[in-house]
Amino acid sequence: MVGERLSELRKDKGLTQKAMADIFGVSVNTISLYERDLMSPEDATEEAIARYFDVSLDYLHGLTDKQRSIASDNA
Repeated sequence: MVGERLSELRKDKGLTQKAMADIFGVSVNTISLYERDLMSPEDATEEAIARYFDVSLDYLHGLTDKQRSIASDNA
């Protein structure tokens, strides 16, 4: 995951690292590690992050600049 994207999404939603940690059931340190690309979330957590922020996994991974997938646009 691209930590910068996660940090931007969190800030855009007005969340602190503590609030985000509480939402996803991880520590504040873990969120910090994600955002600095020093640790990657487990698949289930990564999917939960994508659902929460309504973005595609491709966007989180930096594979596209389009936040939503084509499938979610048509849903």
